[in-house]
Amino acid sequence: MCNVITQFLSLLLLSGFLSQGTIQLSSCIANQNMDCLELEKEALLKFKQGLTDPSGLLSSWVGEDCCKWRGVSCYNRTGRVIKLKLGNPFPNSLEGDGTVSELGGEINPSLLNLKYLNYLDLSMNNFEGMEILKFIGSLGKLRYLNLSGASFDGIVPPNIANLSNLRYLDLNTYSIEPNKNSLECLSGLSSLKYLNLGGIDLNKDASYWLQTVNTLPSLLELHMPNCQLSNLPLSLPFLNFTSLSVLDLSNNGFDSTIPHWLFNLSSLVYLDLNSNNLQGGLPDAFQNFTSLQLLDLSKNSNIEGEFPRTLGNLCYLRTLILSVNKLSGEITEFLDGLSACSYSTLENLDLGFNKLTGNLPDSLGHLKNLRYLQLRSNSFRGPIPESIGSLSSLQELYLSQNQMGGIIPDSLGQLSSLVVQELNENSWEGVITEAHFANLSSLKQLSITKSSPNVSLVFNISSDWAPPFKLTYINLRSCQLGSQISYLAQNSK
Repeated sequence: MCNVITQFLSLLLLSGFLSQGTIQLSSCIANQNMDCLELEKEALLKFKQGLTDPSGLLSSWVGEDCCKWRGVSCYNRTGRVIKLKLGNPFPNSLEGDGTVSELGGEINPSLLNLKYLNYLDLSMNNFEGMEILKFIGSLGKLRYLNLSGASFDGIVPPNIANLSNLRYLDLNTYSIEPNKNSLECLSGLSSLKYLNLGGIDLNKDASYWLQTVNTLPSLLELHMPNCQLSNLPLSLPFLNFTSLSVLDLSNNGFDSTIPHWLFNLSSLVYLDLNSNNLQGGLPDAFQNFTSLQLLDLSKNSNIEGEFPRTLGNLCYLRTLILSVNKLSGEITEFLDGLSACSYSTLENLDLGFNKLTGNLPDSLGHLKNLRYLQLRSNSFRGPIPESIGSLSSLQELYLSQNQMGGIIPDSLGQLSSLVVQELNENSWEGVITEAHFANLSSLKQLSITKSSPNVSLVFNISSDWAPPFKLTYINLRSCQLGSQISYLAQNSK
């Protein structure tokens, strides 16, 4: 349309009816953003009147053009309000008081006059148990809806099923109403890509929740932690959400083996099944998740059997958490597999509180991006490999309560990023010198104790040595300490 107007004005210029300056002015006017509509401005002001706003977040909601108000976005060619972004800007923030910045009060149905609204975010506010937006299904153009953590209550509105354009739905911790919420209202949302129902009691749908999810073919992320689901079907005749990249079903109390259909989700990047009652072994089929970056199966207690070496084929893995299970066997082949990757991405490895055995291999030192290593409360044997000094990114090291022993390598002293070193309850022996601490400039917590009275671990540190760190915690119980060790104590806060 702008081009047509410009061509028309050009003809007038050639005919002598307009000057060049008028053309330029008219062009500016043609490209100028439209102000908001009066009807929509009034709708927003009515909405504001129903809210409590202790920190004045909506203090900018004055003046003629509501498109310039905080949290309001308009389509620049029509002036229509298309976006309300009113989530709490300081939830759990150290820079501000999250409760002060919370909106509350009542939601006025005047929002229905925002006919082109496609984005609504009221997250992390405090609407004090208010039943939410029974008119929500009439906002037919919504593509994004985030009501998470805003203290709404009651059941999920069934008319949400009318929002056929919805792509993103986050109702995390939305409702604590037991045994009343149903997933049936979601079955028509075929365009949905992101769904978060965390903390909603869905026990009513525990036996058929998966069938409902299977009607959402566009789904990329599914978050359903702590939903009281309990039933995890082992089979599914037809899998309809194969593009899923994120799946979080943690803390639901599933009491079964890991289902077969799960391994057909070959696009998974994030899989979290922690804090359930899953049982049985870990199938080799986990190696099918070639794009997987996070795998958390911790705190299932009854996952058992040999540690799967095939997990070493997951070269893109960044976080692996398998703690508090009953896994046994060695991890050598797993670590060898990861070290053979052209580029290892692993940053967090937590295998604590299992029944793992064997020596730690030299290939551990090839995991150059490793930041967190938790192996405590297993049955690992042998010494710490010398190669551990190559883990330049390592920040936390936990090897306590194993059956390890031998001389602690002074290569540990090269870990300049190390903040926590915990080596308790093992059979360490030999001599600890300044070399063991030479470059530990980030160290805050140091804990080295031995479990056997039949071995000797001696600290032999020069009296004129100045530690490169400032400790906040130190535990050297049962070690033989010389007078020089006071330098370590003096450097503790």
